[in-house]
Amino acid sequence: MLEHKYIDREKSWLAFNARVLQEAADDSVPLLDRLRFLGIFSNNMDEFFRVRFAAIRRLSLSGISGEKYLGGISAQQLVKDITEIVIQQQSESLRILNIIETKLGKENIFIINENEISREQENFLKDFFIQKLSPELVTIILNDLAEFPLLKDTLGYLAVKLVMNQTAEVRYAVIEIPKTINRFVVLPSNNEKQYVILLDDVIRHNLKSIFNIFDYESVSAHMIKITRDAQLDIDSDLSKSMIEKISTSVKDRRIGEPVRFIYDQLIEKDTLQFFLDKMKIVSTDSIIPGGRYHNRRDYMNFPNLGRFDLLYKTNEPLPIPGLSLQGSILEKISTKDYLLNAPYQSFSYLTKFLREAALDPKVTSIKITLYRLAKNSQIISSLINAAKNGKKVTVQIELQARFDEASNISYAEQMKTEGIELIFGIKGLKVHSKICVIERIENEKIKRYGFISTGNFNESTAKVYTDVTLFTSHQQILKDIIKIFEFFDINYRVHRYKHLIVSPHYTRTRFYKLIDREILHASAGRKTHIKLKMNSLSDFKMIDKLYEASNAGVKIQLEIRGICSLIPGIPGMSENIEAISIVDNYLEHSRIYIFGNAGQTEVYISSADFMTRNLDGRVEVTCPIYDQEIKNELIDNFDLGWKGNVKARYHSYKLDNKYRVRKHDPVFRAQLETYRYYQNKIDVLEEII
Repeated sequence: MLEHKYIDREKSWLAFNARVLQEAADDSVPLLDRLRFLGIFSNNMDEFFRVRFAAIRRLSLSGISGEKYLGGISAQQLVKDITEIVIQQQSESLRILNIIETKLGKENIFIINENEISREQENFLKDFFIQKLSPELVTIILNDLAEFPLLKDTLGYLAVKLVMNQTAEVRYAVIEIPKTINRFVVLPSNNEKQYVILLDDVIRHNLKSIFNIFDYESVSAHMIKITRDAQLDIDSDLSKSMIEKISTSVKDRRIGEPVRFIYDQLIEKDTLQFFLDKMKIVSTDSIIPGGRYHNRRDYMNFPNLGRFDLLYKTNEPLPIPGLSLQGSILEKISTKDYLLNAPYQSFSYLTKFLREAALDPKVTSIKITLYRLAKNSQIISSLINAAKNGKKVTVQIELQARFDEASNISYAEQMKTEGIELIFGIKGLKVHSKICVIERIENEKIKRYGFISTGNFNESTAKVYTDVTLFTSHQQILKDIIKIFEFFDINYRVHRYKHLIVSPHYTRTRFYKLIDREILHASAGRKTHIKLKMNSLSDFKMIDKLYEASNAGVKIQLEIRGICSLIPGIPGMSENIEAISIVDNYLEHSRIYIFGNAGQTEVYISSADFMTRNLDGRVEVTCPIYDQEIKNELIDNFDLGWKGNVKARYHSYKLDNKYRVRKHDPVFRAQLETYRYYQNKIDVLEEII
């Protein structure tokens, strides 16, 4: 008998990040992509500590047990458990990195340190240090400062110890490793061998130059890194604009409480203690020994060195059959719905839609929600273009999109200058929906066109995140979208929607009803099933409803990339539930919900996961699919994932990430097969033509 009905959310998330680490360890993954997965693992861990661990730590320090909210475990115990798991994962990541570096050496790629450079490389680095690196360095001597300097949680630092000649006095310093220069310096080579050195080691190599005014006997430098609580505390001052409040809160984030301190485990004990004391880091914080280098998220940007044979083959995004980027998209959508599945298909259809709307004299208005945007966003350019062409453009931009706040504030100010009407959401609710509607005058009447997506309108992430977007001119669905924008304006009024399922008012209850209907079908002996694809499942009440369905005989298939607090396959509780996670070259991000309904299958796409925040604390949109061809396509998409037996792992209470192997089935890698599926659609269309 299991002790708990649920898997702790934080431990399940750590199990997801362990799956990312599995990709870094996988010999079948190209070497440079293995480094990329190490970077993703590290980046994920940073965000986890800044947000989730920070929240658990606050709960722990408050003295509140929190067992009711944490699935039966106390906050105090959870802090200890997380620290133990993270130390083990960090150790494993270092072991994997060493293996990768050895294999890179066999490919004549060498990551060297300051003690391994040649005379030719020495000359190159001397010039590099003087011309590029030295002007960017921030070096602080610490002993005599009245106040210890603030170390930022996004940066790495070298903790320096100087032992003076004659007096043996010890001085400490800290050097900030600059973010303005690529962490990996490619060194010159006159043979087939390629050499890379980290910026940290270039600094170590030049310690003598940096501290030449001191008469010291010895100098040492070891890397340290601080992670801070990233919670935003929003000012309640009514005289300030939302942009001012968020801007101030983002700035205050840099002085958040430390929640993790990582150090090179070879650092001298007295140096480590000096920094812990000065930074007021105590035993209740997560103090984690690491390797020589931290901030391994930078491996996501490791130079390719022209070695494309050591990277995944890039699949060119495919066209959507029947929808051309050359002709009018609005004209096509006026007669039929279309589905975009990025990155298998080109995200350019979405930007083309907006560019066409911006230029079309018959288009009078554009309304859109924005959450995360690309660095140089084509979406923003198209919206500004529309405003310059006299369209009424309304943008709901979420200023509290975590870690994108500063970027979104900048875009908001840019759009405001161009005359775009901005909406900054609703107090207490993040707007996470992905919707757009335009109004066009046709035959002296307003006709609406739009799109609804599972992912952000971001052309950069669309290259690596799998998401589906529905293009439609279904007037009733688009009328519901207009109602959502009215809710943004007057949010004390709760609208009724005929087609869309909208959080925070209806999503939970509507999904309960959909699950209850499957339970009734099963009770009546009718064939029924539930297939759910999402990023995370952690809401206890929703899990209980799925347990209820399982006990009624409903077959439930779950494709959940990240957190899964549901425990599948337990007799008497979840024996009819199977749950898998696919972690591969692309990040699985689509939310697709399928209900068998005794043969009258219903299919939905959504911006919402089954997490409490998505169901009750955000504005989310779930959209029904009415076009039978698109319905079939989404069911096929789910089933292709479900057949996966290469990159799929089982969710289980053991959190062991056991690979899903089916002995008698042929090898089936879901993401590759999905790409082939869309290739075949094009081939079939060409044969018909």
